[in-house]
Amino acid sequence: MSRDKPISSFIESHFLHFNAASLVDAARGYKQLLDQGGKMMITLAGAMSTAELGKSLAHMIRNDKVHIICCTGANLEEDIFNLVAHNHYRRVPDYRDLTPADEKSLLESRLNRVTDTCIPEEEAMRHLEHHLTALWSRAANQRQRYFPHQYIYQLLESGELQSNYQIDPSDSWVLAAFEKQIPLVVPGWEDSTLGNIFAAHCIKEEFSPEIVKTGIEYMIWLAQWYSKVAQDSGIGFFQIGGGIAGDFPICVVPMLHQDLKRTSTPVWSYFCQISDATTSYGSYSGAVPNEKITWGKLDVDTPKFIIESDASIVAPLIFAHVLDW
Repeated sequence: MSRDKPISSFIESHFLHFNAASLVDAARGYKQLLDQGGKMMITLAGAMSTAELGKSLAHMIRNDKVHIICCTGANLEEDIFNLVAHNHYRRVPDYRDLTPADEKSLLESRLNRVTDTCIPEEEAMRHLEHHLTALWSRAANQRQRYFPHQYIYQLLESGELQSNYQIDPSDSWVLAAFEKQIPLVVPGWEDSTLGNIFAAHCIKEEFSPEIVKTGIEYMIWLAQWYSKVAQDSGIGFFQIGGGIAGDFPICVVPMLHQDLKRTSTPVWSYFCQISDATTSYGSYSGAVPNEKITWGKLDVDTPKFIIESDASIVAPLIFAHVLDW
């Protein structure tokens, strides 16, 4: 095993079959795309930010291994929740043994559980609400409209959170994305905690919903970005989990081809999905990559990989391999 690349060399030596071999193949394909001058989109579903994926993803961003991210509103906000409230989180390793009464007790303590981790409402969610309310007010007064992630970027740029950082800021992927100014796409943001909070403010008629740009506007922006970047570079698609984070952006290619008749636009140049979903009952998250050919998202010769495993284990290992750790 190489002392210079202990993780990568271990993976190369021991991950030889089944899902382990698929992991290696996917990492090699990722590197090959970048070596050829390609760009990579990463999509984040599930609770990857609460799983602290930022510890490896932030390094990928800062080392120019990621060029655009599509994530759920939960992953956008939960990375910042962890940044400013980590010391108040509570881990519940025996979460499988919790009774309904135990869960009620966590609620009464204002601890919101995500599997084995509880996010503190006051120190995380209400803390962010306080700062974002000021930004929403400013936008309303100036008659400006921004995407959800742009409000987060504005908050980070202001420096108002710095005194509250409770983790090494190098472990925050959103902060890394802000520093590198890579674009984010956050479809369905209204499904997130902060999206719900914003909706409540709108119900109270404190703000108009119009100050936050919509998913349709994200798709329009993404179509423009993809069309421009694809002129010079292949664009890969690295999907962590399923759901809207992956479903939304991958559709930009068939939209460009079929609805805008831009048939010369290249399809995605690489595809990898990490998922534990099974292929059954019409499951999109569990669909094998070849199904995407029929929808005009991938082509016959597109490098395709699927790793059926826990993304909180697999993704950091692939990132380590790509980073030559």
